[in-house]
Amino acid sequence: MNAVPARKQDEEERNAPEVEAAFEAVPAEQIAEIIDGELHVQPRPRIRHARAASMLDRTLRPFDPPGDEPPGGWVILYEPELHLGPGPDKLVPDLAGWRRERMPELPDVAAITLPPDWVCEVLSPGTQAIDRGKKMRIYRREGVEYLWFVDPAAQLVEVFRLVHGRSSHLDTYEGDNRARLEPFEAIEIDIGALWAR
Repeated sequence: MNAVPARKQDEEERNAPEVEAAFEAVPAEQIAEIIDGELHVQPRPRIRHARAASMLDRTLRPFDPPGDEPPGGWVILYEPELHLGPGPDKLVPDLAGWRRERMPELPDVAAITLPPDWVCEVLSPGTQAIDRGKKMRIYRREGVEYLWFVDPAAQLVEVFRLVHGRSSHLDTYEGDNRARLEPFEAIEIDIGALWAR
């Protein structure tokens, strides 16, 4: 992962123009994020990473149906670009979800400024330190209620919930178990399907 150094930022300052220019110049075959004023560029995910994210997306489809069928109530997006905070931090989680009452209509924009209610980061060796560190702190700062870490290598899912401004670890689900994970406990999720080949 490459990083363009950040300048000192006051909370009211914007990202440095050179960081924004470098962000805009990143080729489409790479993922660019600005985190704490620094540009981070990474290649597209490896196949096991992409498989876990797409299987989870498929599993959660009942929560984001075209109509109002139950369980419903969510808008779930694959790799949305989020612009959060004063910089802004520009993040691309693997999956993010908004309760329909907070996002009744999809905005026709390239990047979403409304913080999600749920975020899922699929961990890779090259990104997990940032996902578990800086990005987790940004999600907490922005009031994201639920954060999942999916680790295809270890075959586990960690679930966190924001409680009084702190990330509370609810549980870890591993292997090929089936479980009901907050905030999607209305259905049982086949954890093993995320690692299926």
